[in-house]
Amino acid sequence: MKEPQDGYTSVHKPSEIEALLGQLSAPGGASLVFENSEGKALPVLVADQRFGDHLLLDISAIRELAGPLQRGRPFRLVGEANGMMLRTPVLVCKSCEQQQGRLRCRCDYPFHLEVLQRRENFRAKLRLGMEVGAILRDQEEGTTSQGDLKNLSLDGCMVEMPVSSANMLASSLPLEIELCFPDGSRFAIQGEAKHYSIDVERQVICVGFRFNTPSIEQERQLWLFVREIERETARQSAGGSEGLLRSLLFQTDPKAPPPVARRNAQRYATPMTKRLARVAGYLDAQLLELPNEHRLDSVQLSRHADRLLVLHAEDREAVLFAARCLFQEAALVRHCLAVAVGLLDLAVSSKMPRDACKAVAACAMVHDFGKVFLPDGLRAATALDQEQRALLSTHVEQLRPSFESCQWLASSVLKSVVMEINERLDGSGYPLGLRGEQLGELSRVAMVVDVIDAMRRDRPDRPAWSMDQIYAHLVSQSDRFDQRWVRRYLNLFGRLPIGTLVRFEAGQLAWIQRLDAKGQPVQVQLTDTAKPPDDALGEVLRDAAVLRLGKPLEEVVVPL
Repeated sequence: MKEPQDGYTSVHKPSEIEALLGQLSAPGGASLVFENSEGKALPVLVADQRFGDHLLLDISAIRELAGPLQRGRPFRLVGEANGMMLRTPVLVCKSCEQQQGRLRCRCDYPFHLEVLQRRENFRAKLRLGMEVGAILRDQEEGTTSQGDLKNLSLDGCMVEMPVSSANMLASSLPLEIELCFPDGSRFAIQGEAKHYSIDVERQVICVGFRFNTPSIEQERQLWLFVREIERETARQSAGGSEGLLRSLLFQTDPKAPPPVARRNAQRYATPMTKRLARVAGYLDAQLLELPNEHRLDSVQLSRHADRLLVLHAEDREAVLFAARCLFQEAALVRHCLAVAVGLLDLAVSSKMPRDACKAVAACAMVHDFGKVFLPDGLRAATALDQEQRALLSTHVEQLRPSFESCQWLASSVLKSVVMEINERLDGSGYPLGLRGEQLGELSRVAMVVDVIDAMRRDRPDRPAWSMDQIYAHLVSQSDRFDQRWVRRYLNLFGRLPIGTLVRFEAGQLAWIQRLDAKGQPVQVQLTDTAKPPDDALGEVLRDAAVLRLGKPLEEVVVPL
């Protein structure tokens, strides 16, 4: 007999066939799959086997299919036994009859079975054009991401997803993985990330997941999906020859929802936001690798600091707005990148040399990354006791060794922007409790930019503050913050900085995108809702059209 061509091997030994069929006799052990169909598994029970003569199948759960079976529609029995995927050769029903209220189907006894070892090397890989979307859900955090399925087995799968979703892999609980096939079929299962690889240039991360104890029904479905992927792969490898029918699983159902894939997942408010997201993507990848590598990638940090400087030189206002439009990345990444943009803008306005500006931007981009070494519960706490505060302050020193390979960074900039950004003039900061003249100019401006951005964002212990509240707070803390830099910040960015959502006299909500020399908005983008900006923003208004909106009445605080 000819061996199967799709990775299966034939079992011909009578005793082995009898034993394997016996395992299919257990409730839930077998399914019926029609040949040349979409591969849907139908529940049957192997009620009896008579060696060399017949199998007796209980099809009471699928009575409506008795007609096609009696008309000779070919089928296979499929299941799992001894860690192997198992299927019979093609069978045909010989007769159907009622027995004590049950509907029984009689078919010939199979003189061989086909088995596929349940091992990693039998992982079904998807070829180009076989697009299966994957939706990942962190049910603990309430976050989701979309990606593309790259391969599938009974044990797990490989998903390629945007690198901005890398923070989901730090979840302490398994993720829900929902696979979305072109024909509309969907399959959800729990899985844990076991390994990953990052492609910074393509801005993607490939993650290997292991499924968490699939149920019998889930394993049956997985078996069928793997079978159909292998079948479609074989068809494409053969050049789509007429002898191999296309799997219906990969035929688009016009009634099915739009396909789910990574390229549909990213929604950027502006073209500059999309470009800045490449820098954020590198930072997401670096943040994911830091707990294992304990070092920063010097080359990539330099390259992306250069990229940020190029974007800023090209269009300062567009970068300032883009820094407020990132919301899919890890919270640490969003904060650090926004601080880097703000500090870079102040450095450029202060006429600092380009190399110094690059070092400032690079240090700011990762200044809080030491927090990744802290326990998750500490970062999420709404209140800290003295011991917890002491532990929090260690993130600065824990990050220091990670800069060892970054020899191009000026030590003075590293000291000010990373090691001293959490200090305060009155000595109440950390990690060293430095005060007054012990803190240089760059340290003083860094702490102002850092605290303003932090206060504009939600934190576990408080909601985000408005800019008026933040300025009032800093002015009242003259013993902690250098008032010269508070005023400089206010003069450069204004009372309603770029990236602020404002309600105007005419009633419209709009995001401020550009200001004139007096700090008045000259370009805004309309919106209907108070949420982080995405590609659903409305019309862009400039100059006279902005004046027709009337005066800005109030800032609408949007949690980022």
